[in-house]
Amino acid sequence: MDKKFVFMFDQTGSSKKELLGGKGANLAEMTRIGLPVPYGFTITTTACNSYYDAGQVIPPEAEFQVLEALEALETKTGKQLGNPSNPLLVSVRSGAVHSMPGMMDTVLNLGMNDETVKGMAELTNNPRFAYDSYRRFIQMFSDVVLEVDNYHFEKRLDHIREDKGYHSDTEITADEWKQVIKEFKEIVLNQAKRSFPEDPKEQLFLTINAVFDSWNNQRAVLYRRLHQIPGHLGTAVNIQSMVFGNMGDDSGTGVAFTRNPSTGESKLYGEYLINAQGEDVVAGIRTPQPIAALQKDMPDVYQQLVDTCQLLENHYQDMQDIEFTVESGKLYILQTRNGKRTAQAAIRIAVELVRENIINKREALLRVDPDQLNQLLHHRIDPSHKKKKLTTGLPASPGAATGKVVFDADEAEELSKSGKKVILVRPETTPDDIHGIVSSQATVTSRGGMTSHAAVVARGMGKACICGCDSIKIDLEAKQFKSGSTTVSHGDIITIDGSTGEIFLGEIPMIEPQLSEEFKLLLSWADEETKMGVRANADNPADAAKALEFGAGGIGLCRTEHMFMDPSRIPTVQRMILSETREERKDALDQLLPMQQQDFEQIFETMQGLPITVRLLDPPLHEFLPDKEELLVDVTKLQMTNSNANELQEKQNLLRKVRLLEESNPMLGHRGCRLGMIHPEIYEMQAKAIFYAMSNVMKKGIKVKPEIMIPLVSHVHELKEMRQLVINTGNQIQEEKGQVFDYLIGTMVETPRAALTADQIAQEADFFSFGTNDLTQTTFGFSRDDAEGKFLQHYVENDVLLQNPFVSLDQEGVGKLVETGVKLGRETKPALKTGICGEHGGEKESIQFCYDAGIDYVSCSPFRVPAARLAAAQATIRHEQKNLLKEPQHN
Repeated sequence: MDKKFVFMFDQTGSSKKELLGGKGANLAEMTRIGLPVPYGFTITTTACNSYYDAGQVIPPEAEFQVLEALEALETKTGKQLGNPSNPLLVSVRSGAVHSMPGMMDTVLNLGMNDETVKGMAELTNNPRFAYDSYRRFIQMFSDVVLEVDNYHFEKRLDHIREDKGYHSDTEITADEWKQVIKEFKEIVLNQAKRSFPEDPKEQLFLTINAVFDSWNNQRAVLYRRLHQIPGHLGTAVNIQSMVFGNMGDDSGTGVAFTRNPSTGESKLYGEYLINAQGEDVVAGIRTPQPIAALQKDMPDVYQQLVDTCQLLENHYQDMQDIEFTVESGKLYILQTRNGKRTAQAAIRIAVELVRENIINKREALLRVDPDQLNQLLHHRIDPSHKKKKLTTGLPASPGAATGKVVFDADEAEELSKSGKKVILVRPETTPDDIHGIVSSQATVTSRGGMTSHAAVVARGMGKACICGCDSIKIDLEAKQFKSGSTTVSHGDIITIDGSTGEIFLGEIPMIEPQLSEEFKLLLSWADEETKMGVRANADNPADAAKALEFGAGGIGLCRTEHMFMDPSRIPTVQRMILSETREERKDALDQLLPMQQQDFEQIFETMQGLPITVRLLDPPLHEFLPDKEELLVDVTKLQMTNSNANELQEKQNLLRKVRLLEESNPMLGHRGCRLGMIHPEIYEMQAKAIFYAMSNVMKKGIKVKPEIMIPLVSHVHELKEMRQLVINTGNQIQEEKGQVFDYLIGTMVETPRAALTADQIAQEADFFSFGTNDLTQTTFGFSRDDAEGKFLQHYVENDVLLQNPFVSLDQEGVGKLVETGVKLGRETKPALKTGICGEHGGEKESIQFCYDAGIDYVSCSPFRVPAARLAAAQATIRHEQKNLLKEPQHN
């Protein structure tokens, strides 16, 4: 059977999002439920993939089906593509499976040429509208299809506006547009080295090719990588008969959200422009009117829009982002999709949809992306601080940010890579600026509204953004902007508040976020659903308290070496490491013991009986030692000046010891349990500190049950020896204090051998904690520092790896070792407790994998705990949904 590449909007069976893309599926759905949708057809994602398979050529059967569908569209509308007396004009829009706003290409008014423009002028009795539409088509088609830089056309339009003293394009007359069209065609001839195509069918197929090509343009590829959208899905193409919002003051175009995408408030939100077309609102060329003003301009249309918005939200059971056009007083719906929203809005909308009985709690939990929650846990501007306000724009995406002003997306990316914080300031952004928005702390534009490109992209990323700030005058050449009498130059620091739209001069202190009641309620629903524990990685009482505040069920990793990194302790730690005799080392350890004991007491008291996994010392030793290169310089200087013989001798001795301890590969060197095996007195001191701390805290009536973790075990004999050392120390202190301690001893699985021999290691372990950071390094043979700095980004950009394996767990390789470790460990001890404590413990896809693998808990940094709680609930729900689908259906 031949492949079906094309579906009409009203064709039965044409509702699969994977086939038609989100836009095409929604256009078909809206057509079926009787909404005023301009008729058309969708070319499928299958056609896109076939186009690439054939070497970027449309397959003949797809071309034939497009021509058939075009004929059906002509019959339905009573118009014909290219007919001068009754021309059909169409829009050609991309439509991926997952919403990618502004990332791919669109062409409007296709079918216009020197003959059809005359027909349009006569039919509408509006020559100005006809010639305006024609110049828009030439400009858009030339930019998207012929790759003529839009700058050339905009420069010409700026010239005519300046020459005539016009404030906007609506003032340009029909005769003036005719002259512009002539000049636009000359630009095309000069830049594209070909004349502008007059044949509408040639225009159509060239545009379909260009939309397919835009699936792999730089900004679309970057957007997919950011949002983890697979590259093999392809894009659909939607061909739709045109309706015109630029036919006069009873026409217009706009974007409406059924709820506020920044706050989540249940109130119609959006913008529109009178006498404008398609991309004008989102392009930011004119600053639009708020949707509420439409009630005064066109009351009947406004009411119809309100009713349609309500109908669509109830139908799709989610907040909708709707594009509409009004042509001569008649409303048309061009698109609906689930609207992009901030984290704050996502939570409020999900909770309120439950309260309104539109969705249930489980569905609400699945509606909020765990990655978004991090937006809510960041700082905001300190209201008590004295501020010098420059100006105010539209609050397009909430959050606060401080950074150096830059005016170019490439520079924003470059400076960000070198660790600088920047704020991108532009007249407006285009999809080509996405890398700059990603790299910046925030974005400011002088044009465009709340639904402009900058606003939509920033909201989706959780970045602060201010749009339509027309009080700032930007001079891109001079790299500065003026606000009143103040000039802000490239590199000056500003602070912005995306929640209020305010811009301030200089850096302003930030304060901790406050979590909404809806946020707390949603997470309480998550805790009701989840069957997996969420702990935090915390090395001090402050982090432990923060973890508790964010709802952690314990500490999954307390890294004791971090306790030694206090500057006041470093000299004692260095003495311990550099000691050449056991007596010297014992002296240093005796000084460290009360410090460690105090640390543990404070953490045990903070956690009030919740489980705490304490990892014994696991640093590459060089991290604590003086820098060898600096020592060499000091020794050389002292030798050259012949001064202070005692100091020279001291430095030389220190240099000799550092050289003795120097390792070729510290990450795989004398660290972890290997340190305890060679210097058992170090682990003995730490065990004493834990047990003495337990004793003191238990006397206060606080329950303590630490889980003592031996790091970097590769062989069961290592764990056996270190376990016995801890038990002996515990027995000694129990006898001394007359108390009984309740504790577990386990290991961190972070080498492939440990995972592959987990059945043996489990004989000596009460629990396993998978250290997925090091397990990833040892499995791939990557040094993380070198990999991320030198080649890993290249691997991800070129699809060698789909994701950075240090960010999202490599399920096929590292994941297989984790599954093996859990399975083998539980063959020896069925009740063996397992967890993961690498950074993957806060990443949603890794959490889903861990749940499916039967892991008991994940542990992550305190600020990632709320996201992990939500992801753990989602993992539980999805796992159960998957099992339901697998169950046999009985009649």
